[in-house]
Amino acid sequence: QVQLVESGGGLVQAGGSLGLSCAASGRTLSRYVMGWFRQAPGKERELVAGISASGRSTYYRDSVKGRFTISRDNAKNTVFLQMNSLKPEDTAVYYCAVRAGTAIQTPLYDNWGQGTQVTVSS
Repeated sequence: QVQLVESGGGLVQAGGSLGLSCAASGRTLSRYVMGWFRQAPGKERELVAGISASGRSTYYRDSVKGRFTISRDNAKNTVFLQMNSLKPEDTAVYYCAVRAGTAIQTPLYDNWGQGTQVTVSS
């Protein structure tokens, strides 16, 4: 069983930046797809970005394209999400997740972190 721990959330003004990290233990992640999800109050959880095991393929939902960047460091068993030009509508709890298989753009991830709050003030 893999354990995922997110960090880096916080409060930022609109237009600002935050960087999230997700450290994994209990499993080597180099063969797994990784994703960042978010869930705002009263809304369903949504996939924000995903990255293939090699890091060569990525997915971004339309609303974050050009502002968010997902990356990974397999040697450190860590995945990152750099968020720039943040907007109030980006406010949510952000979760990292891991899945076996090759599909990135899917809600079917296997293990989840506990989440980190990101709040963007206007």
